Amino acid sequence: MSRNRVTPGRTTADTQGDVVVLLIGMRINRFRAVHLWLPVMLAMLRMLRELRSDSTRGLLSRVLLTASPRTYYVVQYWQSKEQLYAYATAPDAFHHKAWAMVNRKEKAGKLASRVGLWHEAYIVPEGSYEAIYGDMPPFGLAAAHGQIPLERRGRYAKDRFAHRSQGAQTAE
Repeated sequence: MSRNRVTPGRTTADTQGDVVVLLIGMRINRFRAVHLWLPVMLAMLRMLRELRSDSTRGLLSRVLLTASPRTYYVVQYWQSKEQLYAYATAPDAFHHKAWAMVNRKEKAGKLASRVGLWHEAYIVPEGSYEAIYGDMPPFGLAAAHGQIPLERRGRYAKDRFAHRSQGAQTAE
């Protein structure tokens, strides 16, 4: 299914088990320091291309967003926290080179107050998330895990929160 094709009606994400979400971004603190923040932005885009070209790394989907003219971030959905950690620490991944560059500039005092970096990681247990999409192409959790008719998980949010995948049901 095309990621741009609208799925008519109400749908939900076809998630199974825990959901791994990483929010990662940057804030331009000084617009004139383009030579410092532009490489950070380009590095993130390069990492996303690297991850898209190698699905075994575990990135399922991502959404690029802006919070203001200064703040840009990516919501990433990962297959597992282990794969997220593995990518973050892999010596062969561009992430390793990018952080080495950031650490060198930070140590030399070149980034101070010019560009901000941040990330938040969440492991969301099954039963602690739900999703609904109306006349939307696969987006967010649905782009990462698939999109199914809403009725398969429940018409109301409380029903979708109560849904348990097969593996979770047999473990109880």
